[in-house]
Amino acid sequence: MKTNIKFNFGVFLVLLLTLSSCSKEEYSLGDLTPPSNIVVNTEVIGQDATHPNGDGSGSVKISVTGDDALWYKIDYDASTAVDLVNLPNNGTITKKYSTLGINTYRITVVAYGKGGSSTNVTKEVTVRSDFTVDPTIVTKLTNNASKTWIVDKSVPGHFATGAFDAETFYPNWWSAGVNQKVGEADCLYATTFTFSKVAASGTYSLQVATPLGAFTQGGSSTTLPGIPSGGEGCYSYAGATSSFSFVPASSGAPVVPSKSENSPSTQVSILLAGVNTYIGIGSSQKEYEILVLTPTYMYIRVGATEAGRAWYFKLIPAS
Repeated sequence: MKTNIKFNFGVFLVLLLTLSSCSKEEYSLGDLTPPSNIVVNTEVIGQDATHPNGDGSGSVKISVTGDDALWYKIDYDASTAVDLVNLPNNGTITKKYSTLGINTYRITVVAYGKGGSSTNVTKEVTVRSDFTVDPTIVTKLTNNASKTWIVDKSVPGHFATGAFDAETFYPNWWSAGVNQKVGEADCLYATTFTFSKVAASGTYSLQVATPLGAFTQGGSSTTLPGIPSGGEGCYSYAGATSSFSFVPASSGAPVVPSKSENSPSTQVSILLAGVNTYIGIGSSQKEYEILVLTPTYMYIRVGATEAGRAWYFKLIPAS
């Protein structure tokens, strides 16, 4: 009996040492070298000897490269509140700066490596924006004062997905049916979007009221603060207010009179400031292209996290 006990105890020690050895190998983190040689390249669209600050569109192509970087986040203007958003996988994006006149912006890029290591880089870019929105668009959207809109659940395609490019301006992948999200994501229909024109300053604001939460996807698919990782649905959110501006749409769709849903685009986008507001869905993108706009109907699209994909929404004035 004593011999058996000693033998078993010896086997136990051998197993313990073996497991301990395996554990050390399994949890080895390896080299946590932070990203290095991070370079932020900026190309001001239309820049030449005659137009040193660009063609007035406010567009700047930004590309980031570096060693040992797994992904990047970017803040387009460090002079405002810091609002880091994910860059596309290839580290390239075209940003429209909409403040009228010639302005200098400080770009901040954070490159992330293994184990959460990171490296920060900043670069300044000076660009000119000459865009002036058609006053009829302002009137239809804001009633030249304040106007509240909601997603129109009573029509097909009030929420849809499709390609995001200059040739495709309709949801060619999937469209919601009438009342599609009732009982599943009621926040989509309960949320109100109030667009206001601030006459004293000539600026614009958007107030988002979310009595049933925000309709969005979690994680990196949205910039809304406090949203956990998860799929598409309603998330607890108190709503917010931000400024917005009108900018030329980045899709490059033809400019045509927006009289029906068959018109490609007004070629005007609503660009939201900061990270707290949204229209329809809380996207990681903040440019909402106005495809169609009348006093009683608005059809918009916004780029999704995945490049080349867009969400489409039909809205009507709230009663």
